[in-house]
Amino acid sequence: MEMVQIHAGENKGHYSPGVISNGTLYISGQLSLDLDTREVVKGGIKEHLRQCLLNVERVLHAAGATKEDVVFCRVYITGMKYWDEANEEYNAFFGNHKPARIVISTNELHFGCMAEVEAIAELKEERC
Repeated sequence: MEMVQIHAGENKGHYSPGVISNGTLYISGQLSLDLDTREVVKGGIKEHLRQCLLNVERVLHAAGATKEDVVFCRVYITGMKYWDEANEEYNAFFGNHKPARIVISTNELHFGCMAEVEAIAELKEERC
């Protein structure tokens, strides 16, 4: 097992941004925080989800992977009223690549974020 760090600010939670086990990368939930400033992004659900996905991508790159290696995402949003906009932003990020996914509506996320995304990616054999 290998822990993936992204060296971005202080992490007060007891977790690793990513863990590689048996050729699979498990990415912890990524909130809509700018990882460099530790500030919640401004804007609506699209901006929040975009930041989450960029954070997921940062962990992917730290592990030597890309968004095309993602096989599953769990997307949390603070209300199903945002589903259409969230789906649009998710589509813009992944394009033709369509990993399996679930969207979960939740009342509240940490720091007042509107979205959080966790992901699972399959690593290339040469990486493992």
